Amino acid sequence: MATRTPAPERHVDEDKVMEFLEQVVTDGAAAMSGLCTSIGDRLGLYTAMAGAGPLTSAQLADRAGLMERYVREWLAAQVAGEYVTYDAEDDTYTLPDEHAAVLADASVPTYAAGFFTMLQALYGTEDALLEAFRTGDGVGWEAHGPALFAGTAKFFRPGYTAALVPEWLPALEDGGRRLADGAKVADVGCGYGYSTMLMAREYPASSFHGFDFHRPSVESARGIAVREGLADRVEFDVATAQDFPGEDYDLVTFFDCLHDMGDPGEALRHVGETLAADGSCMIVEPNVSDDVRENGHPIRRAIVNASVALCLPAALAQHGPSAMGNHAGEDAMRELAGRAGLTHWRLAAESPVNRVYEVSR
Repeated sequence: MATRTPAPERHVDEDKVMEFLEQVVTDGAAAMSGLCTSIGDRLGLYTAMAGAGPLTSAQLADRAGLMERYVREWLAAQVAGEYVTYDAEDDTYTLPDEHAAVLADASVPTYAAGFFTMLQALYGTEDALLEAFRTGDGVGWEAHGPALFAGTAKFFRPGYTAALVPEWLPALEDGGRRLADGAKVADVGCGYGYSTMLMAREYPASSFHGFDFHRPSVESARGIAVREGLADRVEFDVATAQDFPGEDYDLVTFFDCLHDMGDPGEALRHVGETLAADGSCMIVEPNVSDDVRENGHPIRRAIVNASVALCLPAALAQHGPSAMGNHAGEDAMRELAGRAGLTHWRLAAESPVNRVYEVSR
């Protein structure tokens, strides 16, 4: 009769258990408070508080057109999270100017409220993601609610506004001179088209074509272009990265989207077919590492978690040969570009959030 090997004795460090418990509870509290942050953003509470100085809950409710009892409860949560300060003597609440720069002013690069709009949609498709884990299927971009599309545009727009024209385009080998003289540009995976329109506004001599496979986003981009007076210099059309029309492009751009594609290699091959002889491709990707040990920084942690909920499932839904996720790393991207005939690769610019590559034949 075989003898059973006793299980190894476990030695649990109770101090480490409590330390990790505190970490998990902190994350849970952050997730719960994220709902309150989204509410404050969507209802205009942060905007109503920005620059207003101390306000009572009744004054804030009046400014925002909301019910005071709900606003008072929301303010209690904001004080607990140290988003808002409280003066007990006057019973007033203040949103510091430094916090308003993150939560209330969409015109500055530090604005981050769009992140919470995205979460609204991602939590809504959690059941579909669970099933994808079991089957290996994907969860397509179009399977999510409109909050994802609006939130993604809202999240990325401040960073692009701060860096695209003043830093990234000048970092190209021609320093952006071709755009100033008049170039033909394709912005692939353009979404709501904010990246396309930033370039079009700065370089009126050039022509810009935004392409995205998601029709509702393209329709939104067209409407925004009209409202911003840019419809005469930018066009938006529904097309995939593998079949977008046109040729002799001086510049093709991918802003935080190449890794979301089911066949990024084929997308790059199509870029090679459509580029002018001396044209180039600008690839903007998340600044994360393919070494999982190096992504503990809050920004990198957020990006890698987004890959689980959004990037990888979106790529798998396209049934292509390469579902990369958003942290495949520079070497993997460079290898795909080389196979597509784009053998000239250089890191043009870098920020805490993004790495910008220039690629050409």
